[in-house]
Amino acid sequence: MGAELDDSYALKPFEEVDPRPHVLTLIDGQNIRIHNVQIVNAAYWTIHLVGCGDVVISGVSLINNLKVRNSDGIDIDHSKNVRISDCHIESGDDCICLKNRREYANFGRCENITVANCLLTSRSCAIKIGSENMDTIRNVVFNNCIISNSNRGIGIQNRDEGVVENVLFSNMIIEGRLFSDVWWGKAEPIYVTAYRRAMSTNKDASMRFPDGALQGRVGKICNIYFTNIKCNSENGVYVSGESLDKIDNIVFDNVDVHIDKTTTFPGGIYDRRPAEVEGFVKGKTAGFYFDRAGKITVRNCSVTWGEHKPAYYGDSLYQNKVRRLIWK
Repeated sequence: MGAELDDSYALKPFEEVDPRPHVLTLIDGQNIRIHNVQIVNAAYWTIHLVGCGDVVISGVSLINNLKVRNSDGIDIDHSKNVRISDCHIESGDDCICLKNRREYANFGRCENITVANCLLTSRSCAIKIGSENMDTIRNVVFNNCIISNSNRGIGIQNRDEGVVENVLFSNMIIEGRLFSDVWWGKAEPIYVTAYRRAMSTNKDASMRFPDGALQGRVGKICNIYFTNIKCNSENGVYVSGESLDKIDNIVFDNVDVHIDKTTTFPGGIYDRRPAEVEGFVKGKTAGFYFDRAGKITVRNCSVTWGEHKPAYYGDSLYQNKVRRLIWK
């Protein structure tokens, strides 16, 4: 690692492949059981499952240095029938991430995943779906999790042509706050975006396009349910797509959002990296911010504001070009 910064370590330059080792990578495995182990201070991804099936991970503690970038907790990649429960994960990057990486396309979609009873802390996104998704991620349940001191709570970040569908998040407490721009996210407790991948030459951009393609495309996010979730952060819920047809049937039921300014980092910004469009977007902080989507349902929800309310804090709900918004 390079120099120690305020909330991260600088990365040393490398040519093509990051030389930091993964702790545990399993490829094309079946009937896998990982129980009651502790892993600390991973330099890069900690547990990476590729093309695996019938997996149970329980009672695992993954405690990484929160300043180490890319120190993911558990990455579920093109895998099926995975159950994760009773884990404690502290990570400088995503704690639990579902994805479909292009280099493992032969393993097919990621599906039938359950996560329950986990404690999560992240400098990036505690629970993430994407951004790498060239296939389909579907039939996923997250239940009874607590997210604390995180830059982003729940994130569905579609940047490739794959689809995300049939996902349920329930019975959760999310505590967020702002960190520096090193980390993706702007304290959004819940984040759903669909944008084609950026065209620049960095490692999160054009090298991840399909072979021969000069531009990426993004697939659809649909049938996503958030129920009985309590959020306390410096920002609100953010939903945004590059067009109305990319995000559809998103339901918020009994989602309570409390917003208060707790750090000195600047706000009034939404983060769409790594997107072809502008990465940082200035806008009034809203309890629910909806920007280009199909159908969104909001019922039995609330927005409250704390004592520290800067000028860029706006309305409880902001919407732009939502085809059908149901507010109950």
